[in-house]
Amino acid sequence: MRGTAVTLTAAGVLFCLVTAMLPHPKGEAEAGAGSRADVAAPAAPLAGATSSAPTSPAPPADSSPTAATPSAAAASTPRPSAKETPPAAPPRAPSAGRIQPETTYKGVATAYAAGDGNGACLFGPSGDLMIAAMNTTDYESSKACGAYVRVRAANGASITVRITNECPLPCAPGQLDLSEQAFAKLADPKLGRIPITWSLLSPRTSGTLSIRYKTGSSPHWCGIQVIDHRNPVARLEVRTAAGWRRLPRTDYNYFLSADGSGCGGAMRITDIYGEQLTVDGTALLPNVAQPTRVQFAPH
Repeated sequence: MRGTAVTLTAAGVLFCLVTAMLPHPKGEAEAGAGSRADVAAPAAPLAGATSSAPTSPAPPADSSPTAATPSAAAASTPRPSAKETPPAAPPRAPSAGRIQPETTYKGVATAYAAGDGNGACLFGPSGDLMIAAMNTTDYESSKACGAYVRVRAANGASITVRITNECPLPCAPGQLDLSEQAFAKLADPKLGRIPITWSLLSPRTSGTLSIRYKTGSSPHWCGIQVIDHRNPVARLEVRTAAGWRRLPRTDYNYFLSADGSGCGGAMRITDIYGEQLTVDGTALLPNVAQPTRVQFAPH
């Protein structure tokens, strides 16, 4: 047994010596020369790529900084909101035409023989001849009818007149053709033409406005006129089965219902400041001034 063991031991030693003398594969030699076979080597760069310092992996698309965070320029620029932007101031007279309140106009004053005071506005004879004809441009298809105007001359004299007429061309914008009686309050009538300034008034009065139907009015057609109003009238509506209906205005200062809608019924009148007055109970009586119980507020 001992001889057999010695023989086996000698054979094992001899086998080890022979194995050590045989050549090893290259990869195994390099791994044994200090490399860690359990650490993977970095992958080679792609063709055409530029080598750079190592970077962290790119974030997924849904967490991109650009998509989640506004740029510095956008963040530093304030964006207006409805609360930050004040609403535009409403006009002084939302329904006014060319002639606006609190506005001074320059022009010239001339004079004409006013007779009984009737004119293009068709108000009829006037007991007070402190009246004037407005130039065609500012007359604006009768929108100026009934307006009270304060007129001032260069010498300091001033008067208040009511617009009852139209001064056709060559009357220029800003020009007032005063009754001879009104012109005489400002200057010597012999002058015939003087420089003036003028502005719209909303005078205090205890009177109420009146309604008049035009001659020939009937349930099938009618014209409606507003008289003795404190402020210029901007709109007139009549009540119909379908609701309020706005009537067109003529250059002779009547509002027309061509098919008779609303004739003899309730009406709603609006001044240039937007105030609305409702009038009920006016009879369909042509050419009769019917007083009401309402009047526009002073401004």
